[in-house]
Amino acid sequence: MNAKTKLVTDRIRLRCMEDRDQATLFGLLFNDPDVMTYYSGLKDKRQTREWVNWNQRNEKGYGVSLWIAEDKRTGEFLGQCGIVPQQIENQTVMEIGYMFARRHWGNGYAQEAARACLDYGFNERQFGKMAALIDPGNKASIRVAEKIGMHYSKTIRKWNKPIAVYERKSYN
Repeated sequence: MNAKTKLVTDRIRLRCMEDRDQATLFGLLFNDPDVMTYYSGLKDKRQTREWVNWNQRNEKGYGVSLWIAEDKRTGEFLGQCGIVPQQIENQTVMEIGYMFARRHWGNGYAQEAARACLDYGFNERQFGKMAALIDPGNKASIRVAEKIGMHYSKTIRKWNKPIAVYERKSYN
């Protein structure tokens, strides 16, 4: 693995976000109303740049962030998946986040990438617990969380709306 690659699965390479990813993130994720249905709305190009910068800061500060998910064989952009620190009731919790381009939905990429992040968080980083913060209406994301062994914990108010918290404790 090169320095930018964080994780590799059977089909996916997860690598650190770079400035060059802004156009792809904007075009295939943040400007697609279907992809952003359960998010706080579409992102413009400035917000996309801020998103990449935020992830780069997380990578430097925490050693984790949302990473670009690419097809391991072809290099095609699939989406983003990774681990980011989130505040839940005044505690920092490591969240597994995932968002994939619409044309790649239904292929199991989110589950495969999220499972790799969970394994990395528990086995390599020794996180005691990880969470997924999901809009309660996003049934597909809930299924991904459940398939990687997360369970509903509670509903909180975050990002000006109710958010379901799914959690899993460390394997140990």
